[in-house]
Amino acid sequence: MSNFNEQLDSYAKLVIEVGINLQDKQPLVISGPIEGADFVRLLAKNAYEKGASEVYVNWSDDTLIKLKYENSPMEVFEEFPKWKQDIMLYYAEKGAGFVSVHASDPYLLKDIEPKKISVSNKTNSLGMKDFRKYTMNDINSWCVISIPTKGWAKTVFNDVVEEKAIKLLWDAIFKATRVNLDDPTFAWKDHKSTLEEKTKYLNEKQFKSLHYTSSNETDLLVNLPENHIWSGGASINSEGVHFVANMPTEEVYTLPHREGVNGVVYSTKPLNYGGNLIDDFMIEFKDGKVSKFEAKTGNEILKDLLDTDEGSRYLGEVALVPYSSPISQSNTIFFNTLYDENASCHLALGKAYPTSIKGGEKMSDEELQRAGVNNSLIHEDFMIGSKDLSIIGETHNGQKIQIFKDGEWAI
Repeated sequence: MSNFNEQLDSYAKLVIEVGINLQDKQPLVISGPIEGADFVRLLAKNAYEKGASEVYVNWSDDTLIKLKYENSPMEVFEEFPKWKQDIMLYYAEKGAGFVSVHASDPYLLKDIEPKKISVSNKTNSLGMKDFRKYTMNDINSWCVISIPTKGWAKTVFNDVVEEKAIKLLWDAIFKATRVNLDDPTFAWKDHKSTLEEKTKYLNEKQFKSLHYTSSNETDLLVNLPENHIWSGGASINSEGVHFVANMPTEEVYTLPHREGVNGVVYSTKPLNYGGNLIDDFMIEFKDGKVSKFEAKTGNEILKDLLDTDEGSRYLGEVALVPYSSPISQSNTIFFNTLYDENASCHLALGKAYPTSIKGGEKMSDEELQRAGVNNSLIHEDFMIGSKDLSIIGETHNGQKIQIFKDGEWAI
């Protein structure tokens, strides 16, 4: 499939039919950049053809976002308009699907006061806390995707002219999402089956712990709670409908025990957080909590992230991705967590998905905490995978099994 417009339409169709798996008469909410208006309209067109009752769009604009940070006083960032949450809750309660298009300029806010960014991030997280329950508990279908924007494309491909950079990024996105293949839908069905085989094995083993080691001095022991659940490929919403939360996705993931993480881990790719980059950093844990950290780039941003709330200094996710994943093999650093996390094993600071423990979606916050499930306003993935990463799982009867060797699956 060589025609760009055909691939573009195929991508939009894939997001609607496989990503969200939109049902007849279901509303759809799309959050996306105004720079990508043509593609958002294409998503809407495919959604209506699939039978959507309504398509509502939340527009964002990098230029206006930056102007606000440059000119608005701090008190503006300390308040969250209630109507923004009300809109999302309204559609969530109507059973809508939610597509988020992540495509911001990684360096958009590099000259903005870090404190203003951290206050804004915390305010937004608090304001959307009730809504996030609908997605993090898989009550509604949701799907995160990306499209090229000028600022992002020029960051990834900074040695070519803007037009060429955008084309190269589109090509990379089509390849990563399997849109470049003759039958992307079939390719995704096959891919989901592969990930489900891994989750089946891991769920049957119910490992007590995972031990991560690498030549970069990573040495981390992660305990897993009883009745944890590994997931990968497709999720299932409260209506029993399958959907794919991330496109692309190469991971299988679960949650760690909140107080069961000890040791040190080193990042292997940059983390784009709130329009700023955090890079070349290490984090040390004791009894689950971050006890020490240091970043050569963005140390103040990392500190503010970790200081968001009590739960932001604990882990909420462990995810396994082979070093040979298609995104990793592209040898491209995307400066976009959706893509970079699917090129590398990663961990997440902050909130755990309640669906990653048996019955978690029906537990109260107190019950989840007693089960070892972390809660926080944030959920931020950071990449730790390398070509020599080793992960050894230990079962409850003391058996040790090599899960990853030299950055690849060993099971």
